[in-house]
Amino acid sequence: HLIIHGYVQGVFYRASTADTAIRFGLQGWVKNLPDGNVEALFEGELDDIHKALEWCREGPPGSRVLEIDEKWMEYQGNIRGFEIRHF
Repeated sequence: HLIIHGYVQGVFYRASTADTAIRFGLQGWVKNLPDGNVEALFEGELDDIHKALEWCREGPPGSRVLEIDEKWMEYQGNIRGFEIRHF
């Protein structure tokens, strides 16, 4: 579970995160937060999650990631696919 801080809205961060997660075979979701940050949840193989997290630190062109709050949780396995959520 991630909270991505910085200039991450209005720069296709959610769509690019979804593309990245799908490329690595991850399940989960991503959404904008009212405070201007982005929240994401990834489920899948640990190595693939680490690859997606590294991508999140850079983000798409035009974004500027300042910090990522990470919260590691037990695998639930109840999410299918990867979706972009809205507020």
